[in-house]
Amino acid sequence: MSEPNSLTIAAARDALRKGETTSVALTEACLAAGEAGGKLNAFVHPTPDLALEQAKAADARIASGEAPSMCGIPLGIKDLFCTKGVPSQAASRILTGFRPEYESTVTRQLFESGAVMLGKLNMDEFAMGSSNETSVYGDAINPWRRGNDETALTPGGSSGGSAAAVSADLCLAATGTDTGGSIRQPAAFTGITGLKPTYGRCSRWGIVAFASSLDQAGPMTKDVRDAAIMLQAMAGHDPLDSTSADMPVPDFEAMLTGDIRGKVIGIPDEYRIDGMPDEIASLWAEGRAMLEDAGAEIRDISLPHTKYALPAYYVIAPAEASSNLARYDGVRFGHRASLAQGDGVTEMYEKTRAEGFGDEVKRRVMVGTYVLSAGFYDAYYNRARKVRTLIKRDFDEAFASGVDAILTPATPSAAFPLGQMEDADPVAMYLNDVFTVTVNLAGLPGVSVPTGLDRSGLPLGLQLIGRPFEEGDLLNVAHTLERAAGFVSKPEKWW
Repeated sequence: MSEPNSLTIAAARDALRKGETTSVALTEACLAAGEAGGKLNAFVHPTPDLALEQAKAADARIASGEAPSMCGIPLGIKDLFCTKGVPSQAASRILTGFRPEYESTVTRQLFESGAVMLGKLNMDEFAMGSSNETSVYGDAINPWRRGNDETALTPGGSSGGSAAAVSADLCLAATGTDTGGSIRQPAAFTGITGLKPTYGRCSRWGIVAFASSLDQAGPMTKDVRDAAIMLQAMAGHDPLDSTSADMPVPDFEAMLTGDIRGKVIGIPDEYRIDGMPDEIASLWAEGRAMLEDAGAEIRDISLPHTKYALPAYYVIAPAEASSNLARYDGVRFGHRASLAQGDGVTEMYEKTRAEGFGDEVKRRVMVGTYVLSAGFYDAYYNRARKVRTLIKRDFDEAFASGVDAILTPATPSAAFPLGQMEDADPVAMYLNDVFTVTVNLAGLPGVSVPTGLDRSGLPLGLQLIGRPFEEGDLLNVAHTLERAAGFVSKPEKWW
C-alpha cells in the first residue's frame, strides 16, 4: 500500500473497510506529514489530540460495520469554518483569541459522518485574496517548484492552505470556500481537484461571511471521485441557513459512470481573452478534443456579458463585505484596541479596525462602503446587480439550448511567485479571477480539474461549469476529462 497520507479518500475508505489500515494509522501519518511540512505554512492551528480522539471513534464505528464513506478520513479545515473550541480567525488579527462555542453546519456534518479534523488551514484574510498573501499567519507556500528554481510560488487564494495541504499529502482532503474562484484557482495552481457547488447546496451557517450572496463551501481533493464522496457528506438542507436549498442530495459517486456520449459541451467564445498564454489556449483545445473523443458533442456558444463580470463582481463582493465586516467592532469578540483616556466608542471602532484588518480587507471595505453610499448606490451597486442578472441569463439560455456543461480555462496562468504582485495595481491581482467569477455571480457549480503541466513543470487546470444542482452530471464529465488527461504528477518534495 502507498504511504497512508498519500491515499485518496476512496482508496483509504476501501483499505479501512478491508482492515488493511486504521483511521488512527492514517491520522498519525498525516499528523507526521503536517509537522514535517511546516515550511509550507499550510496548517496554522493543528489539533492532534482531537484528531486522534476522532480517529479512535471512527475505528470503532468502522468495526461495527455501520460507517459512511467519510468515516475515518483525516481532513484539513479552512480557517473560515467555525470549529467548536478551536481557534477560528479567518486568518485575521481582529479575530485573535476567538474560539467558537458552536460548530459550522458543514464541519458538523463531516464529523457526524466520522471524518477526522487534523487542524485549521491557512487562507487569505476573510477570504479576500488570490495568492494567500493577506493572511495574519504569513504566506502559505505552493509545494510545486519551477524545475530547479527555488523561488517560492503562491498556492493561490483564498483557500491556499487547503490547496497546499492536499497537494503535499498533509491530509487526504480539505474544505474550502469559493466566493469568486477561491476553491478552483488554488486547485488549478497546485494540481488538485476543486469543486464549487451550486449556491445553496452546502450550508453557509457557521462559516465566517465574506459576500453572502456569493460564498459557497466545497471540497478540495486529490481527484474527482473524492470530490463526489466528500460533497455527499457536506451537502444538504439546513434550516439555520435561509439560503440553503431544500433539495435531496443524490449519491454523487454513483453518478461517475464515465459515459458522456451525447452530452453537449459548450465552448464560450468570450473566454478567449486577449493575451491568453499559448499554453492555456493549447490546454483548452486539448480538453475540448478529449471530451469530443469521449463521445460528447462540442458546441461553440456565446456568453456575451462575460466581459462585465469582473467589474460587477468587484462592486458586489466588496459591498457585501463592508456590511458583513461591520460586526467586527471590538465589542463582542476578538481584538480590541487599547484606548487613550477620553476615547469614546467611535475611537474604539476606528482603532480596533485599523489594527485588526489588513490592507486588502480595508481596501475592499472602503470600496464597498463607497458603492453603497447614497450618492453612488444606483450608479455602481444597482448597475452591478443588473449586470449580474444578465450574466445569469446568458448561462440560462445556453443550458436551455441543450448545453450540458461548459469548458473553460481555470486560470489565466500557472502559479506565480509570491511577492510578484506586491507593488502591482490591485486590479492586476483581481484578474486571476477572470475565468471563475461568472460562476459565483450566476450561482452555478464549477469544478477545476488538473489536466497538464506548463513548460516549467507547473500544473494547469481546466474548468467545467454545470447546470444548477446537477453536480452529479458535472462531476461525471469532470471524471471523464480527468481519465482522458491522465494527470498523475506530484510535486517533488523539498519541504
